[in-house]
Amino acid sequence: MWSLVKNKIIEKLFFLLENYRERKIYADKKSIPFKAVGSHFNIGNDYRISGSKYISIGNNFWCLNRLRLEAIDHYNQDNFSPEVIIGDHVNMNNDVHIACINRIEIGDHCLLASRIYISDHDHGAFTKESLRTAPNKRPLISKGPVIIKDHVWIGEGAVILANVTIGENAIIAANAVVTKDVPPNCIVAGVPAKIIKRIEND
Repeated sequence: MWSLVKNKIIEKLFFLLENYRERKIYADKKSIPFKAVGSHFNIGNDYRISGSKYISIGNNFWCLNRLRLEAIDHYNQDNFSPEVIIGDHVNMNNDVHIACINRIEIGDHCLLASRIYISDHDHGAFTKESLRTAPNKRPLISKGPVIIKDHVWIGEGAVILANVTIGENAIIAANAVVTKDVPPNCIVAGVPAKIIKRIEND
């Protein structure tokens, strides 16, 4: 009898401890000083967010673990004015990395799979002179913003690079590397990504 009571007490204590831990984690996440954040903000564990004052997130944001979200305003001797805008009803899986020194926009109702990298900049220019400097000492350079329109689905392991606009309803295949604009209602795949199908939208 005592063993049963003891087990129930231990079970209850573990439940209370886990419930407290989950509530504390939720409160900590809600206290991130974003520029703006909508209702129903959910983010997994082991996240890293820097430059949150430059980041706006809409309603019903849902993300799994190990999100790395960076709005970089200073690197070496250079200063930047980054802006990250994430729309409403955006879902992200594990290990998404978004790095911004210029502007990155993700529209409404977008779905991002795992291990996705989105960046609007490079470490230095691709010149002979630049090669004389170690990569981590080269200046960050943005060729242009990344704009991802509404209803875009980005597959596992995809990479989206600077100066790219992805049109509405586009699908980015797994492991694709997007280096140029993607028209609306298209599926792109490959390295570099190319259109493999156009979807008629009546």
